[in-house]
Amino acid sequence: VRDNSLRVPHGESGIIVDVKVFTRQNCDELSPGVNMVVRCYIAQKRKISVGDKMAGRHGNKGVVSRILKQEDMPFLPDGTPLDIVLNPLGVPSRMNIGQVLEVHLGYACKALDWQIMTPVFDGAHEADIRACFEKAEAERENYKDKDSAKIDFSKIPMRPDCKTQLTDGRTGEKFDSPVTVGYMYYLKLHHLVDDKIHARSTGPYS
Repeated sequence: VRDNSLRVPHGESGIIVDVKVFTRQNCDELSPGVNMVVRCYIAQKRKISVGDKMAGRHGNKGVVSRILKQEDMPFLPDGTPLDIVLNPLGVPSRMNIGQVLEVHLGYACKALDWQIMTPVFDGAHEADIRACFEKAEAERENYKDKDSAKIDFSKIPMRPDCKTQLTDGRTGEKFDSPVTVGYMYYLKLHHLVDDKIHARSTGPYS
C-alpha cells in the first residue's frame, strides 16, 4: 500500500493538541474509497507581525501597521506604556460606539479591581458605566495599599471622557490633545500575513 500520509512541512513545529479518527464503522462521512482518516490538530505559538489582522468585540477590525519597542510607545503620566494604539478614524467611520463604552467601563473596573460581565443585548447602559466611573473616582483617596492594582491609578487623572495626557516615547514631547485611554478586549484573527504572502518574479499581468 502506498503511503500517502501528510507530514508537517519542513521548518514548522507545534504541539499536538488533539487527534481524531474517522472510520466508516462510526458512520462518519468519508470520501469514496477512503476507509479511515486520522486528523491531527497542531497548535503553534506565533508572534504577531506587521500585516496581521486584529479586531475587538464590536467589529472594529484593523491591520497591524507598525510594531515598536516598549520604550518607544506613548506612555501615561505615571510612566506606564500603552500596549496598542488604534486609529481614531475607525470610530466615526464604522459608527460602533460600543468600543468607546467598553474602554470607559474597562478603565473604571480596572481602577475598582472588579471583574464584570455584560450580556450582548441586556448589558451595561450609559448610566451604569457613569456610576462605575464616579465610584472609581470617589475611591481614589483610598488607594494606599501598594500591593493592590488600584495604586496604579492614583497618579492618573480620571476624567469623565476617559482622556489622558500622553507623552511620546521617542521624543519625550507631550501630545497636542488628550487621548482616550482604557481597557478593552482585542483579539488576533486567523488572517495572518505569513499565510497570505505571495511573490513571483515574472508572469502575465491582468
